[in-house]
Amino acid sequence: MLKKQKDKNPKPEKTGKMKQFAFLLVLLLSYSTFAQVSFTAEASRSKLGINERLKVEFKVDANGDNFRPPSFNGLRKIGGPNQFYSQHYENGKSTFTKTYTYFFEPEKRGKITIGQAEITVNGQVYKTSPIEIEVTAAVDTPNQSRAVAEAGSGIHLVAEVSKSKPYLNEGIYVVYKLFLSPTVNIRNWRPLDDPKFEGFWSQNINIDKLELKEGEFGGQPYRYVELRKTVLYPQKTGELKIEPLSLSVSVEVPTDRRDFFGRRMYDVVEKNFSANTRTVDVQSLPEEGKPAGFSGAVGEFDFKVSTNKKDLDAQTSLEITSEVNGKGNLKLFNLPKLQTPSSFEVYEPERSENVRTTSQGMRGSLSEKYTVIPEFKGDYVIQPTSFSYFNPRTKSYETLQSDPINIKVNSGPKRPEEDQVASSKDSGSPKNVISSKSNFNYINLKTNLMEKDETQFFQSPLYWTLFFLPFLCIPFMLIFGKVQNREIDQNQIQLKRANKLAKRYLSEAKKTIGDSKTFYESLERALHNYMKARLKIQTLDMQKDKIKEVLVSKGASEVTTKDFLKLLESCELARYTPTVTEDMQKDFEKAAKVISEIDKEV
Repeated sequence: MLKKQKDKNPKPEKTGKMKQFAFLLVLLLSYSTFAQVSFTAEASRSKLGINERLKVEFKVDANGDNFRPPSFNGLRKIGGPNQFYSQHYENGKSTFTKTYTYFFEPEKRGKITIGQAEITVNGQVYKTSPIEIEVTAAVDTPNQSRAVAEAGSGIHLVAEVSKSKPYLNEGIYVVYKLFLSPTVNIRNWRPLDDPKFEGFWSQNINIDKLELKEGEFGGQPYRYVELRKTVLYPQKTGELKIEPLSLSVSVEVPTDRRDFFGRRMYDVVEKNFSANTRTVDVQSLPEEGKPAGFSGAVGEFDFKVSTNKKDLDAQTSLEITSEVNGKGNLKLFNLPKLQTPSSFEVYEPERSENVRTTSQGMRGSLSEKYTVIPEFKGDYVIQPTSFSYFNPRTKSYETLQSDPINIKVNSGPKRPEEDQVASSKDSGSPKNVISSKSNFNYINLKTNLMEKDETQFFQSPLYWTLFFLPFLCIPFMLIFGKVQNREIDQNQIQLKRANKLAKRYLSEAKKTIGDSKTFYESLERALHNYMKARLKIQTLDMQKDKIKEVLVSKGASEVTTKDFLKLLESCELARYTPTVTEDMQKDFEKAAKVISEIDKEV
């Protein structure tokens, strides 16, 4: 008997294990059901040149719907979206992936943010994280597909620099040429990115008409067109980089298709081209032989100083002009200051530039015009002025000197005693210096000048009239303000009275909201009582036509009159038709509003 009982004991143990196994299975299934969905965004590169391409993929590990891509500001879509599904089974486990793929080309340099994409899985919306992309200047070897590379064969964008080792502030130019082989046809082109010439003063040269010219590239006959020219003046020494120009060119690519006449058909492919980065080694100007007054002029120039008068009276003006003309960095240096006698009053010069910029650099003239007023009569000399510049052709400094200018001042105050002294230890040229301290004694500091036959406004009758007029207006302003305040107070009193009237006449009706018959009887009675009190209408005259006539004659608006009559109609109809509490509340509020409006208008 004991053995039989022992044999029966294992059955409850097996049942308990089965329950535990079933519980674990349900737990695992529920975990897999509520597992987090993965939705990610991936970019092929985080940093790329403006002449390269970018691939962006959005991946989700569940079969979702309503995919919404982000905005791709700063990127031009050239392909996509392409959808791809993949499902794998490994060790009894299934994995599923759905991918949306896009292909882009950058439109500008700088930081670009790809926003959040959205997708719905089992009714829940999932979003990707934003992606930061940095677009740099064009690279020399861009990433591209084989088809695109073949489409661009026979097309080359080249940057040519006129001089690779210029001096500081010496003018050079860079020209961008697009070379085309005889077998290549293009439809159109557009610039992708303008190069930035850091370390240079730059100016683009306008090309009015593009001309296709014959030339060579790599020893082979090519056609080429000059797309852009830019004049450059280096502003610092050392190696400076000239960034490449980038273009998007529509290229015709032959296909295997033929037209009706057997001729080959072509497809148009967008291809990006960039000129290689060029480096310029800027040489510093030599220190040996540099003049003391050198101001940075580089080129080949002429210099002169001229005046419009040489014979004049004291206290009258003349103009002295210093002028530099030639070719070089005309806009990038200052002219030397004029040395004038101390008895001359000299004003700040007026600078004038007459410069045109071509592929050979700046050409033209630069001048400064001084207005000068001599104070005393006598004979004066404007000493020669020196102008120094560096000539890149001769690789040396050159100094030009203007001629002295004699000025004769005829009439005017007599000048004090003057001593002829040297302008400096290094210069032997004399300069007029006034030694007297009473230089300006002849000027009368207290004057009482008046124009002849001119009426004086100050202390005239018109002056005193305008002076006292604001004070005379003060009483009238006070009286006008009191009248205005009285009218405002009267309006406020009428508004308060209307509100009190509404509360007084409608208080009984408000208490009976919910009881349709009693409410509308009270409301109708309140409206009649108000008409009696406000418009003096007797009970026998409480007819719609009479009420309308009285309201219009008293100045009530058409809208207010119509609302009041409509309320009376509602009171009459409510006796025969059932009405809900909400309608009663609306009619009560409308009655209060109408009574207030009538009291304001009438």
